[in-house]
Amino acid sequence: MSAQPEALINATIQFDAVTYSVNGTSRIPASHSERPPNTKEKILVRDIRLSIAESETVVLLGRSGSGKTTLLRLINRMLEPSSGTVLVQGRATTQWNPYALRRSIGYVIQEAGLFPHFTVEQNIALVPGLEKWEKPRIDTRVRELLKLVGLDGGDFAARYPRQLSGGQRQRVGVARALAADPQILLMDEPFGALDPVTRAELQKEFAALARRLGKTIVFVTHDLREALLLATRIVLLEHGKIVAQDAPENFLQVKHPEVRAFASCLDTDGAPGNVAGSRSDADEGLAGGGGQP
Repeated sequence: MSAQPEALINATIQFDAVTYSVNGTSRIPASHSERPPNTKEKILVRDIRLSIAESETVVLLGRSGSGKTTLLRLINRMLEPSSGTVLVQGRATTQWNPYALRRSIGYVIQEAGLFPHFTVEQNIALVPGLEKWEKPRIDTRVRELLKLVGLDGGDFAARYPRQLSGGQRQRVGVARALAADPQILLMDEPFGALDPVTRAELQKEFAALARRLGKTIVFVTHDLREALLLATRIVLLEHGKIVAQDAPENFLQVKHPEVRAFASCLDTDGAPGNVAGSRSDADEGLAGGGGQP
């Protein structure tokens, strides 16, 4: 495993010895001897120590069940740690009002999670509306975001999600997540349900968009190619633990069996050199047109 970087004084997100378990209790006591053994306890993530700096794109890579989505949910307080502390903007998540915390964080999931009875405009305007923005400001922001994600042509604002393609829905999902201009963006396998061509297009466009916007992004995937394309740092999880982390250009050289297992899945088209080329080629982002899959 690569050396764990020292805790960042100004980290946007920090996990300090975080464990999360499902055992019918809300928190694990500081001393395990304070509680009786629980044979039914299932630990989903264990002793996570991770600092994420401002403007980083950290990709959480791992197999199904490795704890990736659990970490996302700990960040926006959908879950609370059983032990340890998760800090967002220097404050423990348990000290945040959960609704204020979630409104301050953009969240994009697979299939976008749009409200089917809302138009595109209404979906994007949701959080600004909850934040009591004035309507002219909301309208301006919706137009800005539709242009940003390449949906400013036609009548997209008035359409309903069922009238969009899968790629278009994911673009709207990104726009909605960015609507209130959050510093943090959480993305849970957002492109996983798309066909390969559309997925590749959106990956390339999102990589460019992420670099331009400078948001702090935590992106979950089980796809090594996607991680190599999008990340500024890859964090690999196995059985709820961090087993390796490094920059994309160094990740495949990490000597850990789980890294080797993921690397073995790359065919010649996904060789490190080709993936690195895709990163440098991604200079036309979601705002740059590039089609509207």
